[in-house]
Formats: sequence, C-alpha cells, structure tokens
Amino acid sequence: MPKIVAQKIDWIKLGFKLFAKNGVSGIVIEQMSKQLNCNKSSFYWHFNTKKEFINQLANFWVENETKKIITLTSSEATGIDKLNKLIEVIYKKMPYSDFVLYLKRYAIKDKAISDIIDSVDRQRMDYVYGLLVEIGYSNSDAKIKSSLLYKHLIGCHEIMRYKELDDNYYINVKKEIHQIIDRLKD
Repeated sequence: MPKIVAQKIDWIKLGFKLFAKNGVSGIVIEQMSKQLNCNKSSFYWHFNTKKEFINQLANFWVENETKKIITLTSSEATGIDKLNKLIEVIYKKMPYSDFVLYLKRYAIKDKAISDIIDSVDRQRMDYVYGLLVEIGYSNSDAKIKSSLLYKHLIGCHEIMRYKELDDNYYINVKKEIHQIIDRLKD
C-alpha cells in the first residue's frame, strides 16, 4: 500500500528530472506518485496546481544552478581564483541540461517563468562582471566580456548536450575563454 504523503523535496527532485527529460509533458502527477510510492493527493498537499509546481521547479533551478555556484566560487581568495573556479564548475556537462531548454519553452506562455529566467541571466552576467572588474577590466570591457562569456557557455552547453566529452574538451574551452578573458591562469 502506498504511503499517503511524499516530502515536498522528493516531488521537486523527481519533477526536476522529469521536466529536464520531457518538459511540461513529463510532469504527470499520477505517474510521479507511483514513482514516489504515494497517493497523488500528496502532490496537492504541497502544491495547489501544476503551474505552481513548475514555478517551484524554476526556483529549485535558481537555487542549485546559480546561487549555490556563486556561493561556492565566492569563497575563493582572489578574483582570478573565483573566475577560474567558476569556469571549472560551469563548463562541466550537466546531467539535466535540457531543463533550461524546456523552461525557456514554457516561459513563452508564462511571464513569471520568463521573469525568473531573465533574472538568472542578469544575476549570472552581473556576477562575472563583478569578477572581471575585480581583476582589473574597465566597466565597459567587463560588461562586454561577461556577456560574451555567458553566451559562450550557452553555446558550449548546446554543442555538448548529446555528446560525450573528449579528453581535450576542457583544454579547448580554456583556450577559447582566453580569447575573451586574457587574464586567466592556465
């Protein structure tokens, strides 16, 4: 007999994986409840609607894919160290990278999600901008370079989405980044 209520975080973690795999069509509450071995009423115990659930998934993404990374890299001693750590962390292949693809598709019809994505984009570029200013770039150069680096990251994630990364991947990425930010350590 299934348990009555699954924990909210269990729903969110499962929803995050399913959304990353199939977008909103992957969020089927009855199937999710079977995977969590609980009644589907458990979903409605934590979330009023599917739309609210997707908003919670977006917030989970913000916390885990932006705020945690900024916190992790901010603990480094210097701007260069922070930037190198950031590059090391964000240029890895992410197991649920299609989450953003599907979230952006969903955002076309949902202004709140669109606003979250825009906010994350700004927060990420602002963070890199601050690091670039910290290591000596002018405000105007830092603004352009932070935008270029972010666009490079998005492009790399698109290219590597369905590929295995070879041994030279990170070396080549660093060479490309050196074209944008020439003050990094090798």
